[in-house]
Amino acid sequence: MKLFQWLMKRSSADGPALAPRESADGGEAESDAIVDPYNPFPDPIEIPLSDILDLHTIPPRDVKCVVEAYLEEAHTAGFSVVRIIHGKGIGVQRDMVRSILARTSFVNDWGDAPPEAGGLGATVVRFRAN
Repeated sequence: MKLFQWLMKRSSADGPALAPRESADGGEAESDAIVDPYNPFPDPIEIPLSDILDLHTIPPRDVKCVVEAYLEEAHTAGFSVVRIIHGKGIGVQRDMVRSILARTSFVNDWGDAPPEAGGLGATVVRFRAN
């Protein structure tokens, strides 16, 4: 039996194995605070906003949501131009990014990045003024 199968069998039989969260001094922080061993980082991580979004580290199932949220945040922050790096590949992510841009009201226009900034592997987006 493989480890993953064993863990799944064990967790379904016993329920998830949760442990109390500890405070910085080693004692238990709160009696009702528990840690899920399968999700050691339950709190969202804030990523600094810049004029470049690289999709290489984003799981494909999350790309649409991430791009939409990024465009909204970048526009709200006052960026006039941003670059979305989607990679060259066969063009699936580029097409997805550009379909999102086509239906985003505050996007003025977009196009391929210059060769030194990614060429066909990146899209430069220009926003309408706030």
